Amino acid sequence: MRIARFSHQDAIRFGIVDDIDLVVLEGDPMFAGFDTTGERIPLGDVVLLAPVIPRSKIVCVGRNYRAHAEELGNEVPAEPLLFLKPNTAVIGPGDTIVRPPQSTFTSFEGELAVVIGSIAKNVSVERASEVIFGYTIANDVTARDLQKTDGQWARAKGFDTFCPLGPAIETDFDVASATLETRLNGEVAQSAPLTDMIHSVADIIAYASAAFTLLPGDVLLTGTPSGVGPFVAGDTIEVRISGLGTLRNTARDA
Repeated sequence: MRIARFSHQDAIRFGIVDDIDLVVLEGDPMFAGFDTTGERIPLGDVVLLAPVIPRSKIVCVGRNYRAHAEELGNEVPAEPLLFLKPNTAVIGPGDTIVRPPQSTFTSFEGELAVVIGSIAKNVSVERASEVIFGYTIANDVTARDLQKTDGQWARAKGFDTFCPLGPAIETDFDVASATLETRLNGEVAQSAPLTDMIHSVADIIAYASAAFTLLPGDVLLTGTPSGVGPFVAGDTIEVRISGLGTLRNTARDA
């Protein structure tokens, strides 16, 4: 089932994507279930929004693809390398990434995103699937120059607009059979199967939930393959994951 969050006639609503229509839901399915209103709205009549705004946090994993760690001259961590993005970094499909004046080197990082569906604390690897609501696509935008000079990643990863999400949440998704591809202005920059991840989705959930409670609506970013690179104002970044669709955003300077 594919769930979208959308704007229509000045109202923000949720719906099930059904071919060219949205079947409108009574409320946020994460809390209100999948009861429908009986209304159908053509996809062409709505504006798709970020499918979820995390209630508390975006938990990210760095260097989770061996080739990406190596391309930046970093060692592969033995355990998931966690960092956080604020929920104010989230934008939706089609929204604009704003390059801040503090940075001269902004980079794209296409990633699989996992949406948490229930309160999760000390979740075992074996039970990790029980706390997943669904999957979507993310772009972990990074001010690479600030990441190097700051010595930690909060500012470099956390600017407003630095976490595009979308276009929808897929509740039935097979990570093992999917591939990720990022295109910059139509040219392929990243391409890898999701099975190249060093730490699996279940491993990440278990590791993160042992440190802090994950709440419904929290989002996990699972790391990026090799091929990350800079973008400038006017560029278009498209992140595609088979089975999830394409997340497309353009960039401008602040």
